[in-house]
Amino acid sequence: MNIKKFNKAQAALEFLTTYGWAFLVIIIMIGALAYFGILSPSKLLPNRCNFGSEFGCIDYQIDATANTFKIRLKNGLQQAEIIPAGGITISSESATPYTCTLTTPALPFTWTSGTTQDFIWGTCNSAAAGFVPGEKGKVLVSIDYFSTTSGSSYQRTTKGEVFTTIK
Repeated sequence: MNIKKFNKAQAALEFLTTYGWAFLVIIIMIGALAYFGILSPSKLLPNRCNFGSEFGCIDYQIDATANTFKIRLKNGLQQAEIIPAGGITISSESATPYTCTLTTPALPFTWTSGTTQDFIWGTCNSAAAGFVPGEKGKVLVSIDYFSTTSGSSYQRTTKGEVFTTIK
């Protein structure tokens, strides 16, 4: 009777040991794949530029070498809009905030309906924000605006993001 209990315990221990080793091998394989970047989901995601329906994203670029950020947007609203001073801000999801100086256009800026506009930032802290050439990066953009007919008391905000391979 005592031998039967010992056999059952030995079978249970062998079962757990066998599957424990298999589990350990699987964990090591997943760790190796992650280490070599095979499991990096950001490499699999496509480049994208998402904004609200107010502004259509035509083109975009994050350049860590030149420390610039560029975006070309189209005003999809039915009337001219005014972007006030300080009306466009950018940021990132990194621990060190992505900061740049807007060089073009000068704010406040009146943006006619249906036209495209290049927004260019310079002197960015790309390296400090973790932007490495060849890797993917995300810049968050916030635009405050109001229509020329309604005035600044009816200011609105739209948010967008640019996710692309850094040049």
